Amino acid sequence: MADDDDIAGGGDDAMDDDWAAALAEQGASGGGSGGSEDPALADEWGAALAEQGSAAAVSDMAAEWATMIDESTDDDSPDMAGADRILNQDEIDQLLGFSLHELSASGAGGIRAIVDSGVVSYERLPMLEIIFDRMVRLLSTSLRNFFQDNVEVTLDNIRSVRFGDYLNSIPLPVQLAVFRAEAWENSGLVTIESNLAYSTLDLLLGGKRGSQDTRLDGRPFTTIEMQLVKRMVEIVLGDLQVSFAPIANVEFEVDRIETNPRFATITRPANAAILIDLKLDMEGRGGLLQILFPYATIEPIRDLLLQSFMGEKLGRDAVWEGHLATEIWQSDFEVKAVLQEMRVPLKNVMKLEVGDTLMFDAKPSDLVTLQCGDWRLTQGRVGRYEDKIAVQIARPMRRARTTLAAFEASAKNQSEA
Repeated sequence: MADDDDIAGGGDDAMDDDWAAALAEQGASGGGSGGSEDPALADEWGAALAEQGSAAAVSDMAAEWATMIDESTDDDSPDMAGADRILNQDEIDQLLGFSLHELSASGAGGIRAIVDSGVVSYERLPMLEIIFDRMVRLLSTSLRNFFQDNVEVTLDNIRSVRFGDYLNSIPLPVQLAVFRAEAWENSGLVTIESNLAYSTLDLLLGGKRGSQDTRLDGRPFTTIEMQLVKRMVEIVLGDLQVSFAPIANVEFEVDRIETNPRFATITRPANAAILIDLKLDMEGRGGLLQILFPYATIEPIRDLLLQSFMGEKLGRDAVWEGHLATEIWQSDFEVKAVLQEMRVPLKNVMKLEVGDTLMFDAKPSDLVTLQCGDWRLTQGRVGRYEDKIAVQIARPMRRARTTLAAFEASAKNQSEA
């Protein structure tokens, strides 16, 4: 059997040599005649090789063809990559929304936007919008007097941000005014961007009216420049204080002026805050002024800010008071004449039957009490008028000593407790 195997192996080697010689001759002749018969010949050779048991050679050739196809695909169309391609770091950041150049106070993209949507969702505060609408009108007049020039103030936007994201999005150079709200025992932030700061300094230091924005040189602000900007911030906070006056008595005082956002931290980076954008236009110059309130700062007046109107703080409605008084005077109520009240054991009450007599510790001449609900009105004597029992008022009516203001104060104290 060993000899037979050697003979068979030798025959296969000889057959492979013959096929190789035939392929070489065919390649030499095919170079001049063209390749019209190449597919048919390839099929015949493949069948012959399969019959001769050269499966390993076919596998090696198939692997080479697959490698050549991949290389040609990568060279011709690099964008047509396979599904198993590995993403680079930039593509991963863009997908997840953690790209640094896309990180801003308005939010991020990708999966991070979905995660952050529930954290910085904007809680609509109708009264806050009314307050800043009023502030815009006051601030326009105050800044005109301050700059001695025409100034237009517009409320651009009110939105919720995360404090850390907002600090990271502030462009430099910038001036940040940290102010205190003593009544609320917390702080806020006023941001004056560079265009507004330089326009303010240009107007206050004698710049030409109607000139273009000053080119920024990137230098830090001097002490004099910071003091001039601080004066403008104090005017802004003064008008803000007047705007809050109808709902809350609060005083805003400038604590410090910072030029580095890292030193203007007033709350934790992950805490939510309300950001108000105000645009100041001074005949082609100006910029953006932002006021930031952490939610913890406005928490003491949150219930008031959720109201749609200020109610009695703006004055009482005489029409409604008259209608209410008319309805009260025409209302019906029940008055009881109480002969006497007594306490008896429950077992005696359960033993009462028809015909039993209740003995009161009272005389026919004693006064009876007239009461409405639980409120005792007065006392009187029982008598008869024609064929009906009547009560003659013997003492003056008992009037309440509690005024409306005292009642409201009592109700407020009960609600706070």
